[in-house]
Order: sequence, then C-alpha cells, then structure tokens
Amino acid sequence: MGLAIGMVELNSIARGIETCDYMVKAAQVDILRSSTVCPGKYLVLISGETGDVKASMEEGKKRGGECVVDSLMLPNVHPQLIPAISMTNQIPDKGAVGVLEFYSVASAIVAADIAAKAANVTLIEVRIGYAIGGKGFVTMTGDVGAVREAVAAAERQAEMLVGTAVIPRPAKQLYDALM
Repeated sequence: MGLAIGMVELNSIARGIETCDYMVKAAQVDILRSSTVCPGKYLVLISGETGDVKASMEEGKKRGGECVVDSLMLPNVHPQLIPAISMTNQIPDKGAVGVLEFYSVASAIVAADIAAKAANVTLIEVRIGYAIGGKGFVTMTGDVGAVREAVAAAERQAEMLVGTAVIPRPAKQLYDALM
C-alpha cells in the first residue's frame, strides 16, 4: 500500500499528548513528532502503512475533538519525505538551493511531497512549527533547473504560501548552516 503520513494539530497541549497516546494504540504507526509547536499548539505527526495511518488518524480526530485545529492524511509519500522531516536525509551532491515557506505545517509537508515528486531534487529538510511561529518550510537541493521545476510545481498547488527562493550557487557557509 505504501507509506503515508498523518498529522493532527491541536490547540491544547494536554489534549495533544493524550491524543497521541490514543493514536499510537489504535494502529501500528511510528511517531515522527509529538511536541508543542508555536504558538502554544500541540502536533502529532505519524507515519506507517496507509491503512494504519488512516485508522490512527480517525482515532486522533475523534479523541482530539473540539481541540483539533488542523489535520493531514497524505498517502503514498515520496521516500525522501519522512527522512527530511526527521532531518536524516543524506545530501549526496550540493547544488542549487530551493526554499518554500508556508503559514501552516500541513502545507509545508504537502509541498515537500509535491516538489520531490516533480523533479530530481534532494529534500534537505522539512521544518515544522517549532520556534518559527507555527509556520513550516522546506529546503531542497539539486541542479538549478530541477530546483526551479520543483519549486514551481509546489507553488502551483500550494496553500498558505508565504514565499519561495531559488539560490543557483549558494555559498558553502549557507550549506553548513542548512545541515
């Protein structure tokens, strides 16, 4: 069936922690992140086989109830997406850098999946929520044409986009800062 990602964002930290417990007990899923995000929300981000993630998400939305402010179910994700969220992607070649910035965590995750599927790029990171005001952003690298193509594909389908950048020849210090 393929790997999927599920996310539940809540406006209560206590309810968020409790919801996470119910979600991981409902199905065989891995927690990618279960933590507070700015401004004072709680995020549960899981991965697993599509059927398990769906079951876990149903339980999470039910248990989160009125505290759920956003959710995302993304089936058949690109293989780079989970390592980019976990900040474990290996970056084989350094090329141009692309950046996508969003007002929401869910929008950043969806855009990263779109970009990775659209062109031959390597996702560097999908940063979500913490210490960035609840926003999300994606960084990627590859040859400049592929990065432009990936950024453009994500822009066409993006929701809550703040801005983008393509840096054709980034300084070494920038790469060091991004890693």
